[in-house]
This record gives sequence, structure tokens and C-alpha cells, in this order.
Amino acid sequence: MAAEDDDALYVLTAVLLTPAQFPSVLGDDYPEACARLGLEPYAEGYGLVLGQDGSGARWTVATDDVTLVACAVAAWDCGMEYDLSPSERSVVAALPGWPLAVAVAAPGVPAPHDPEPDEGSDGPQEALVPPVTEEWGPAQRRLGADEIALQWAAWRQQVEEDVEFVETGEKPNEKVRRVLDEVRAYLETPPPPGRVRSAFASGDARTLRCDGPGWSMVARTDDIAFLLLDDEPGEVLPVGRGAELPGLLEALDGMAVRPAA
Repeated sequence: MAAEDDDALYVLTAVLLTPAQFPSVLGDDYPEACARLGLEPYAEGYGLVLGQDGSGARWTVATDDVTLVACAVAAWDCGMEYDLSPSERSVVAALPGWPLAVAVAAPGVPAPHDPEPDEGSDGPQEALVPPVTEEWGPAQRRLGADEIALQWAAWRQQVEEDVEFVETGEKPNEKVRRVLDEVRAYLETPPPPGRVRSAFASGDARTLRCDGPGWSMVARTDDIAFLLLDDEPGEVLPVGRGAELPGLLEALDGMAVRPAA
């Protein structure tokens, strides 16, 4: 979109908001992420377009043209140009602010700032803001899990091959067992969409991402798992394969939602 007036938008970036792919900073599952933005958790999902208007104000535009946004993101990831211009008919909501940190700004317009509240409009008035990085909580825990998934090899090199559980002092960390029990319970009672996601990894393996109340797990189906907990600020707890983990990961992969091919 060209920013020729205050109503137009400079597109800076975009992300998908679907059961299989959504900014985990927004919630532990897809419905929670949608609720954070005041959107209905439709199965088809949305695309989120982040940009600035002609006055420099931050806006997040939700569109139901998921394919358009997916194509744009794929092109940008390959270093290619792509003109992302959702049609007005596809726009579901225009939300003030950005829920994610954006490091770039549109040229030729004022510096990024939140728009003035429109008292006459419906919907949430408070501008969206990314989570603070100085504090530890659910959003930071999920961001940490995102980083491990992206940098799996680097994190894996720090762990001994025969690790079973993380030791705290001389006693096993009983919080690991609690999380594994909650993860296994997902196999009996399926959680909301997006709590268990499966993504491509190298070879025939898959990267699994599971989230729950106060915890996140990142694992590879052919390897170990890492846990992050709300009540263990900044700590990463590895879980070895042992006798239990391989079967659990295989079962989770079988129920997980996957990105469209």
C-alpha cells in the first residue's frame, strides 16, 4: 500500500495468524492469540499486516486473505520483493499499535507512534504493544521457546547426550515430571488448536512446539526436548529421550496441527 495520505499504509512486515502458525507471543494457543486481538478464531485464520499510516501511526491490519500474506512472507524470506496490498474487502480489522516488535520504520513519514484513540469507534481502544523484554512471564517464556526452535543446533550442543532430567542441586527437578504429565494429558483430552504444533525439521524429523499453563516445550521427534517455565525465569530445562519421550513425541506429532504445504 502506498502512503499517499493518512489513511493509506506503509507495509513494514506481516505474519500469519492460523492454528498452525501464529505469533506465540500472543498466547499459548490460537484462540488465545485471536482473543488478544479481538478476533474470532476462525479455522482458516488471518494474515496480520503491520505498518504505518501517512502520519506515522502504527497499525495492525487483519485480513482474511491468508494466501496473499503467506505468499508475501515466503517471498520476503527468499529475499524477493512482493507488493502486499490486501483489498479493502478482505480487511477484517484495523487495530492501533503493533503486538510485535518491529525494528524498521517507513521512510518519509513521522517516527512510529501510536494513533490517538478514536472514541467513536468500536472495538479495543488501547493500542497493541509488544511485550517488555526486561521482565519474565508467559510472553517471554514463549519467545524463548521460539528462539530455541530457531537455533536448535546451538542449544543442542550444550546438552550431554545421556541427559535424562535436569538436576537442581542433588534432587531431580519435579517440575519436569509435572509438565510431562500435562503434555501427555493432551493425548487424552485434546487442547485448544495451536497448543501442539508440528513444523518441518531436517531429514524425516519434525520440530514440535507445545504450550500450556505456565510452560512451553520445544522438541524434535528424533531427539530430546527443552522446557521453559514461568516460575523458572530464564532457565531452559532439557529432557532426555529415555524410555518415555520417543513415544510421547510421536503421539504428539500425530495430533499436532501443521502448516499448509
